[in-house]
Amino acid sequence: MKTIGVIGLGIIGGTWAKHYAAAGVLAGCWNRTPQPAAPQWKDSPEAVAAAADAVQIVVADPPAVQGVLDRILPRLGPGKVVIQSSTIDPASSDRFREQVEARGARYLEAPFTGSKPAAEQRKTVYYLGGPPDLIAAVEPLLKLVSELRVVIAPEPRKAAALKLAMNLNLAVLLEGLCEALIFARRAGVGDDTFFAALAGNAGYSPFAKLKEPKLRTGDFAPQFSVKHMHKDMRLASATAGAGRLPLLEAVRERLKLAEDRGSADADFSVLLQLL
Repeated sequence: MKTIGVIGLGIIGGTWAKHYAAAGVLAGCWNRTPQPAAPQWKDSPEAVAAAADAVQIVVADPPAVQGVLDRILPRLGPGKVVIQSSTIDPASSDRFREQVEARGARYLEAPFTGSKPAAEQRKTVYYLGGPPDLIAAVEPLLKLVSELRVVIAPEPRKAAALKLAMNLNLAVLLEGLCEALIFARRAGVGDDTFFAALAGNAGYSPFAKLKEPKLRTGDFAPQFSVKHMHKDMRLASATAGAGRLPLLEAVRERLKLAEDRGSADADFSVLLQLL
C-alpha cells in the first residue's frame, strides 16, 4: 500500500488527511459537504477510490458508510483496500466486509480512540480487525497518523465491538465525573480543591485530565460531540440488547437529553450542564 485516500473530512478525518498529505502519501480526499481547499481534493468519492491504493472511510454512522460504499464499490477490485474507521456495530462490519470482498478488494476494520487533540498530535490509537498480512500491508500508512495500532482479531467485527465497548466506558466515566464535580460544588468544595484531590486519587485518568479544562470553564467546543457519542451508545444498546446493560441505558438517555436540548454539536462533556 503506497497511497491512501480519505473519505470524510470531519474533525478527525480532516486532520488525518493533512498528516497524510504532509507525508506525501495522500492520493485524494472527499467530503459530502465540499471542502475544495482540502489537500488533494477530489470531486467525488469514486475519484478517491480510483486514485488510492487504500481508501479510509471516516464518516458518521453505518448508513453513511453504506452511502460511501454504494458509490465506490464499482471502483474497487484486486489490489484495493477499504480501511473502515467509522464507529459502527459488528453486524454492519460483517455486511460491509462482504460487499468489499465481493469486488475482489480487501477490508480492514480500523476504528480508533483519541479525539481532536490526539489526532493533531498523531496519538490516535487504532483497534484493528483483519488478517495479519493485510494489517502489515497498511500499517506503514496508519503509522503516519497514530501512536499505536492494537491488533484485536482476524475478524473485523470484533474490532467494531471493542470500539463500542471503549466508548461505553468513556461515556459512563464522563457522567460519573460530572456528577462528582457537581456534588462537590454543591457542598461548597471549589474546583481547585476537587481536581487537586482527584489527581491523587485512584480514579484519576488521562481522560479526566483531558476533560478538566472543559468542566472548569464551560468551554464545550467539540473534541467528541454529543451526537456522535449518542449514536455510538444507540449502536451499543442495539448490539447488547436494549435494557440489558443498565449504565449503558442510563448514559444513552443522558446523551439523548443533551441532544434534545440543542447540544448535539457540543463536546459530550456538556452533560455537565444537565446537572
